[in-house]
Amino acid sequence: MARTVRDANLESRAARLRLKPAAKPYYRAIDEGLHIGYRRGKIAGKWVMRFYLGAETYRVETIGTADDTLDADGFEFLNFSQAQTLARTKFVESKRVAAGLPAQGGPYTVALCLEDYLRWLEQNRKTAKDARCRADAQILPALGGIDCEKLTTKQLRDWRDAAAAAPARIRTKIGDKQLFRTAPDQDPDEAKRRRRATTNRVLTILKAALNHAWRDQKISTDQAWRALKPFAQADASRVRYLTVEEAKRLLNATSGRFHDLVHAALLTGCRFGELAALQAGDFNRDSGTLHVRISKSGHGRHVVLTDEGLAFFGRLAAGQPARRTLLPNESGARWGKSSQSRPMAEACVAARLDPPPSFHVMRHTYASLALMGGAPLLVVARNLGHTDTRMCERNYGHLSVSYFADAIRAALPHFGVEADRKVVAIG
Repeated sequence: MARTVRDANLESRAARLRLKPAAKPYYRAIDEGLHIGYRRGKIAGKWVMRFYLGAETYRVETIGTADDTLDADGFEFLNFSQAQTLARTKFVESKRVAAGLPAQGGPYTVALCLEDYLRWLEQNRKTAKDARCRADAQILPALGGIDCEKLTTKQLRDWRDAAAAAPARIRTKIGDKQLFRTAPDQDPDEAKRRRRATTNRVLTILKAALNHAWRDQKISTDQAWRALKPFAQADASRVRYLTVEEAKRLLNATSGRFHDLVHAALLTGCRFGELAALQAGDFNRDSGTLHVRISKSGHGRHVVLTDEGLAFFGRLAAGQPARRTLLPNESGARWGKSSQSRPMAEACVAARLDPPPSFHVMRHTYASLALMGGAPLLVVARNLGHTDTRMCERNYGHLSVSYFADAIRAALPHFGVEADRKVVAIG
């Protein structure tokens, strides 16, 4: 318990009444950077606290009424000792708030850490909503109450492994009991890979939150999670894309404004949300580009269009106000979240596409066909909105006509063996 400071001018009612009225309070230092003060009043005086903020500045705050006329109750009327206790409590709380911690004492838990990070995401990124859903469902139930300072690599590894072993979740209405897939809809190895890939994405959110807190000095060490690695080769899936013939079948199976939406996706490689947000003014006929103002990364980009794309978007934007939705739904309004799923599934059945692709496969199709047609990785990556070629190399690199493939085929010798030459066994 902190020591109570003695001061003959402040600790008794009679002594305070002998003080002369002054413009500034009478101060007494009680801790380093903290003073308790008394300001005379016409009837009862006020206790104030003054604490150092740094850069030679102080903050002054009134904290209660002195027990000049009524006995101290420790709540509304305070004696000198009670005023010191309250000042120290408020001083510690202000220090915790300045450090990004809760005002009240207690451990800095994983739940608090995630909340700080998610608030930062909401201000700086477009992925906050998805990150919050994943954190609520897969991090907080198991780790939310643990003090970040007490996290161990084993705890995190056990959580990671349990999350990867759990069945896949099915989208469930808010308030309903969470549903899970009772059996994988693909071969066991692929099901295992996909669960590990999902767990890796959730682990990325957790580690980003912990690193955010560590950089802000709310956690003293990052050793526990720095030692934990994501599952290896979990993202090595075969990227699904449509052939030109399949894409034509899909377009023929659609109609109306959903037909325009699918056509736009194939012509640009844009995500569904990016297409839904397009306005007529985003199309620039002079530069032959489409301006994507809202993207997953939070940065805009200009998508270069082909001649077919110029004609298509020129038709949609012709005579429209700049702020008119460029690709509205059948009612003329903006497409809602996931509202493309049902018409996409119906179109896949009509086009006899098996397995039926998701709408996002249009983005893979755009990238795959562009690279197979000879477009450089960097060009495709920029049109897709990536800052470099790493994502394209990982997903589509084997499809590109790259410098490496050309160099190998040009450098290796030809051994003179014809492909149709008959080989006769000896002996």
